[in-house]
Amino acid sequence: MNIKWKNKTFITYGLILLSMVLSILFVQNNFYLYDKPIAEVIETTVTDEEETADSLSNTDQVFDQTVIGEIKNGDRKGQRILMKNQYSASGAADHEYQMGDKIFVSIQNDEGTHLTGNIEGAKRDTFIVVAAWLFIVTVLWVGKKSGLYSLISLVVNVLVLMLAMNYYTEGEDVNLFWICSGLVLFFTVFSLLLVSGNNKKTHAAILATVAGTFSSLLIAYAVIKLTAGEGLRYEEMAFITRNPQSVFLASLLVGSLGAAMDIAITITSSLYELTEKNQAIALKDLKTSGREIGRVIMGTMSNVLFFAYVSGSIPMILLYLKNGMAVNYTLSMNLSLELTRALVGSIGIVLTIPISIYTAIYFIRKGRVVK
Repeated sequence: MNIKWKNKTFITYGLILLSMVLSILFVQNNFYLYDKPIAEVIETTVTDEEETADSLSNTDQVFDQTVIGEIKNGDRKGQRILMKNQYSASGAADHEYQMGDKIFVSIQNDEGTHLTGNIEGAKRDTFIVVAAWLFIVTVLWVGKKSGLYSLISLVVNVLVLMLAMNYYTEGEDVNLFWICSGLVLFFTVFSLLLVSGNNKKTHAAILATVAGTFSSLLIAYAVIKLTAGEGLRYEEMAFITRNPQSVFLASLLVGSLGAAMDIAITITSSLYELTEKNQAIALKDLKTSGREIGRVIMGTMSNVLFFAYVSGSIPMILLYLKNGMAVNYTLSMNLSLELTRALVGSIGIVLTIPISIYTAIYFIRKGRVVK
């Protein structure tokens, strides 16, 4: 039995490794799938270098680069193309190309020995596939069967979210909040049932997740209404041509879901594990254990939310500060929405803890009565 299990594991990991290698090789040579011309860089030369400075004494170096590439697809496959590229030492909005890089190009002139054209951008699908495989292998290695279900859940949830957002952008009278409410219910039920199975523990976690998520949103909505949204800066949503407050509330709902789901399944699983280890454990002791677990994970999860939301604003904060903006103005412009998301998510965490405890204990007590 042990030998069969080892053989099965060896075959599984062998297939994963083979799939990884084949997929990487495929994306490295899938030029024929693209309509836009792709060139592989075979030679680069820096032709000029200049130091620049703005009115605030921010300095940078700008380089002019000549790039020669070989066309890898289309009618001009095999021909060489000459292009110009300008990049900076900071690399904020440009890129230094090196030999072996794959780039999208537009051909401007096809007369003479060399084609001439412009660089449209780098072909990055190989790096995306490598990063995706590292994520997949890590999840499968740590989570085994549960990891596989988690990956399936993630893929399905992403696809459903993309379809929902596409439906919203195509319809003028579609309410994003109700779409996201439906998404929250779907994500919660589908993800928890797939990962944890169809059992009382999962049912308790689903109820606690939904209750905690919508409760935190209700509090956030009440506070925003009472304060007339004072202090919230919607400038980053200025170009979506939709009501920014409704979009923000929808994002709060989806953003709070992840933390609430994690808290709910952690506490309910822990309480059910304690019950399985000791069938005679008192419900009072279960409640005490649930509170202790909640206290331990509450602080760390709140910090996770804070860092996750705020980290995305760091580049813009640095940009504002480097251009002489006041600290108060910079923080209010870039962190008002992110801090609100983190705060609402933290409220969801705090609310989900007691909800999870009492929901799990209700199902445990009900199961004991049935027995």
